Amino acid sequence: MSDLAMVSNDYEKRHSEDEKKESKDVETASGDHHDDYDSDLVLDNERDIATHIISIHDDPTLNPWTARAFIIGIGLSAFGGVLAEIYYFKPQTVLVSTMFLAIISYVLGIAMETLIPSRGIFRYLNPHPFNKKENAFIVIMSSAAANSALGTEVLAVQRLFYNITPNPAASIFLLFSSQLLGYGIGGLLRNVLLYPSKMLYPRVLPLVSMLDVLFRDASASSKKFRLFWIAFFAIFIWELFPEWIFPLLTGFSIFCIANQRSGDFTRIFGGSNGNEGLGLLSFCFDWQYISGGTNPMAIPLKAQFSNFIGYILCMVVFVGVYYGNIWQSRSLPFLAQELFYPNGTVYNQTLILNDQFEVDQTLLQEQGLPFYAGTWVVQLLTTNMGMGATITHLLIWNYNDLKGAWNWLTPTGIRAMWKSANFKFWTDDGMRDMNTFVDDESLDPHYKEMLKYPDAPNSWYFICLAVSTIMALVIIYKTDSTLPWWGFLISAILAVISILFFGVLFAITGLGLIIQPFIQMIGGFLHPGKPMANMYFVLFGYNSVNQAQLLMQDLKIAQYTKLPPRAAFTAQIIGTLLGAVLNFILMNSIIDNQRDILLSVEGTNIWSGQQPQQYNSQAIAWGALSHELFAIGKRYQFVAWAYLIGFLVPVPFWIMYKLWPKLRTDYLYTPIICYYIGWLCVGINSSIFSYFSIAYLSQWWIRTRYPGWFNKYNYILAAALDGGTQVMVFILSFAVFGAAGNSNLFPQWWGANQKGNYDRCLLVDS
Repeated sequence: MSDLAMVSNDYEKRHSEDEKKESKDVETASGDHHDDYDSDLVLDNERDIATHIISIHDDPTLNPWTARAFIIGIGLSAFGGVLAEIYYFKPQTVLVSTMFLAIISYVLGIAMETLIPSRGIFRYLNPHPFNKKENAFIVIMSSAAANSALGTEVLAVQRLFYNITPNPAASIFLLFSSQLLGYGIGGLLRNVLLYPSKMLYPRVLPLVSMLDVLFRDASASSKKFRLFWIAFFAIFIWELFPEWIFPLLTGFSIFCIANQRSGDFTRIFGGSNGNEGLGLLSFCFDWQYISGGTNPMAIPLKAQFSNFIGYILCMVVFVGVYYGNIWQSRSLPFLAQELFYPNGTVYNQTLILNDQFEVDQTLLQEQGLPFYAGTWVVQLLTTNMGMGATITHLLIWNYNDLKGAWNWLTPTGIRAMWKSANFKFWTDDGMRDMNTFVDDESLDPHYKEMLKYPDAPNSWYFICLAVSTIMALVIIYKTDSTLPWWGFLISAILAVISILFFGVLFAITGLGLIIQPFIQMIGGFLHPGKPMANMYFVLFGYNSVNQAQLLMQDLKIAQYTKLPPRAAFTAQIIGTLLGAVLNFILMNSIIDNQRDILLSVEGTNIWSGQQPQQYNSQAIAWGALSHELFAIGKRYQFVAWAYLIGFLVPVPFWIMYKLWPKLRTDYLYTPIICYYIGWLCVGINSSIFSYFSIAYLSQWWIRTRYPGWFNKYNYILAAALDGGTQVMVFILSFAVFGAAGNSNLFPQWWGANQKGNYDRCLLVDS
C-alpha cells in the first residue's frame, strides 16, 4: 500500500464518526447506496446539496498526473480558447460550457484507454484506466483557457474604434498579467471563498454530478447513465432546428405573429434578435439561450426568486423610462450600448479626441455631449445600486462568513502568520494539520477529504500576484496606456475588495454581478479625459474579479472531485496562458473578416460587436466625459448617486426580519434584485420566460414534490442538456455560421425570416 493510501486510511479511521454524521449517503466504489436515503429528503441548504448530490468518497490511489491528461488537456485548451473568442463576438453573451469540455475529454480519454496499448513505450500514454481525477484535471485546464480574456476586449476596441494595432508581444504580456492578477488575489482568499460548505458554487453541480455517474460502477448508476446519453443526443439533434433550420423557435411570440407592423410590439414582445426587445411572454425553445452560462436547473430557488423580482421590475422600469421619454429616450434606440447624438445616430467619439486620445474641449463643444439609450442608463444605475447593496447585505447577513478575510490583520493573526511563514516556498510540502479542522462544522466535508493531499501553498499564489503586478506596471508604460502606476495600484485594491464581497455572493447564489460600470466610474473620476486609461483601469480592476471567481469555481470542481490542489493549480496556469494566446490570435482573425458587422448597432443573429461597443462607449463616457455626464447636477448624475443609495437598500429588509421574522425578508437577496432591474439591456431576451419556467419546474415543483427524482436526476439532466447543446453549437459555428469565414444561413422561409427579426416582429431602427 502506498504512503498516500496509508495516510488516507488513517484519516478515515480517525474521522469515521464524523463522516457517518455528515454523509450517511456517501457513495462507495461498489454502488450507489445513498439513493435509498434520498427518496423523501428535500434538500434545503448548501450542506444538504453538497453531501447528497455529490459523492464524498475519495480513492487516493487515482493518479491525475499522466501524459494522457496533459495531451488531452492542452488540446482542449486550444479548442476552448478558440471557441470562447467566437462566443465573445456573439449577439448574446454565451460561455463555453465546462460540461461540453468534460464530455469531450471523457470521450477522448476513454478512446485513448481503449485504442492505445498499455505495454512497452505506449504505457506512458495509457498507464491505467482513464479516471475521474484525470478528467477533472483536463476540465480545469481547458475551462481556464475557454474564457475570453478581457484584455482582448481592450485590444479589440483599439483596433475597431481607434485604428490602433498594438505590438503583438506587448499584447500577449498584457493578457498574461491581467489574467493572473485575479488568480493571485483570489488564491490568497481561499479560506473565505472556497473551504466553507456555504460556498456551494451551484454552477458546477451538474458537471460534478455527471463525472460521478460516468466514473461510477455502471451497474450501480445505469439509469442515470442512460438518462444522460438519451438527453444528450436528443438535445444535440434538436438544437439543429432553433439554431439553423427553424430560428423562429429562438423566440416564438404570439403577439409578434399577430401584429407584425407595430414598433411598440417589437420593443415589448420581441426578443429573438440582438437588442430587439424585452421578449415579454415569448417562448424560447433554444437551450443555448435558455441556459447560456447560468443553467436554470442548477441555481438555488432562493437566488432565482430574487432574480425573478428584478426581472419583473426591469420590464416595468424600462417601459416607463422609454415611453416617459426620460433622458430623451424616445429619440434614441430602445436597447443599445453605444453613445449617440440627440437624433439617434451613432456618436463619433474620435472627433472629440486629440492625437493623445484625450478629450479636446474645443472639439467636444463642436460635437456636443453624447447620449446613452435610456435603458442603458437604467442598467448603469441599477448595477451601481447592486454594488452598494452587496456590501451592506453581506455585512448584515454573512458577517461570520467574511470575517476570516481580515482576521489575519489582528495582532494574534499577524503573530500566527509570522510564526508559520516559510519564506523558502520551494520547500513547503503543503501538508496541513488535519486535527485543526476536525471540529470545524463550517468546512465543506469535501474539503476535509482533501486534507490528505499537499496544498498549493499561499506562497505560490503570492508569487503569481507579484509577477503579474510587476508585468502590468511595465506593460502600462510600454503600451502608452496613459494609466499611471498609482492608478494601477488603486485598481488592484478595488479588485481585492470586490473579489471578497462579490466572490462570496457568486459562491452562494451562482449569480455573478458585472461590476464593470462601477470600476469605470471610479477610474473616470480618477483619470478624467483619458478613455484609454479608463479601459486599462477597468481591465485590472474588473477582470481580476472575474478571474478570481473562475479560479475559485475551478478549485471547487477539484474539491468536489478530490483532485489534489497542486494538480489543479498546474492545470489552471497552463490553461490560462495558452488560452490568452489563442484568444489574441482569433480576435484578430474575426475583426479582419467581420469588421463592418462588429461596428453596426444591430449586428446579426450570428455576429455582434455589442461587447466591444459597450466597453468603448463606457470608456468614453466615464474615462473622457465623467465630469460632464455623471457629476452632480449633470444629465446622468443619479448613476453615481445610485451606489450610495444601494448601501441603504438591504437595511429595511433586515429591520423587517428582526421585527416580523414571519415575513421571511431574509429570503431575498437585495443585491440580486437591484442588479437585475437592468438585466434586459442587451442581447436576445426571448429566452427569459422559458428560463424562469424551467427554474420553477426544477428547483421548486420537482425538488419539493418529487425529491427522490430531483436528487438522483436533476443535475445529470442539466449536464446532458448543456453538453449536447454546446457540441452542436460548436459544429454549427464552423459549418454554417462563419467562424471559419463565410456564413451560410438557412434559406428564407416562414420559420427562418432572414430579412428581419426571426420572431417576425417589425424591424425597427430605434
